[in-house]
Amino acid sequence: MDETVAEYIRRTVLKIPRDEIKTTLQKWGFLSESQLQTVNFRQLKDSISQDVVHLCEENSADIKQAADLDVVYNHVYPNKRMWSVYQMNKTGEETDFFDFKDFKKKFKRRLRSALRNVTINFREYEDNAIWIRIAWGTPYTKPNQYKASYVVYHSQVPYVFISTSVLKSNIPLLCQALLVASNYHDIREMELRGHCLNSLKDIVFKRYSQNFQTYCPRPLPETSITPVIKDLRVVQENGDEKERILRVNREVFGDGPQPKLEFAQYKLETMFKSGPKMDVLHKKEPFRCLVKFSSPHLLESLKSLAPTGVADAPLSPLLTCIPHRARNYFKVKERKSLLPGSFVSP
Repeated sequence: MDETVAEYIRRTVLKIPRDEIKTTLQKWGFLSESQLQTVNFRQLKDSISQDVVHLCEENSADIKQAADLDVVYNHVYPNKRMWSVYQMNKTGEETDFFDFKDFKKKFKRRLRSALRNVTINFREYEDNAIWIRIAWGTPYTKPNQYKASYVVYHSQVPYVFISTSVLKSNIPLLCQALLVASNYHDIREMELRGHCLNSLKDIVFKRYSQNFQTYCPRPLPETSITPVIKDLRVVQENGDEKERILRVNREVFGDGPQPKLEFAQYKLETMFKSGPKMDVLHKKEPFRCLVKFSSPHLLESLKSLAPTGVADAPLSPLLTCIPHRARNYFKVKERKSLLPGSFVSP
């Protein structure tokens, strides 16, 4: 077995939590159950990795098997990577019968016709998800196995999830190979990224029960916002207002758990305005700034703002529309056709 293959397998095993190494190797399926029984999985991880490498040497593992182990690891721990969502389109409503073998053949042929030095691995899972691993090289160098791209494609939907560590020049090659293999005609990157692959799927597949619509406030009777005071020295909590906040929050976010996103980014572009006699700004360049909200679980954090009294209800539609519009990157520009101070997010 090549030394580089042995080192790659060893490093991959070291990334796996010790309690999960045996289960992950069983999912890999390259080593037999009798071989795995010879490994003491209670010893130090470095010793475990060395034992696994020795067994792989007995089976004459090559880079294909080593890369396949990396696919298994990333499938078990997909949140270790940053994923971008792409959407594909067809010109008509035609539906094609999906053939996995044909898909692999077309994908490999298209990619290798543009770049010879690539390592391509496929693995199909029970949820109709096809995992593709691509290690990129150059015309003069071998593929870098430590900076591989990952593609997750579901054959029944036009969405692709890509996690890449490659040069931007290789992205068009990857997208073109996907189009040819899947019989689509166009692909575009959506403004939706995150670490939690399952949450990204929930958003674009519409697998959530929440409303996520722009909230239109309903008129409330004046009595509902009038505080009830029983004693002049003590102001009672306004129960009606608290009930209203909870109702509004429920209408916007629903009762179920939110998809997990770690951030939302807003690029603002506007113009400073001054009177004709106040020539404050000599340059007519727009003012630009970047606002980024981040949290281990952003949507749940936003959901808790109004009930805890941190923000008024309802929240801005720019915050509550994130899952509904399937994006967490926004450009907020001034709408020239409206009154000054009005903005639109394209």
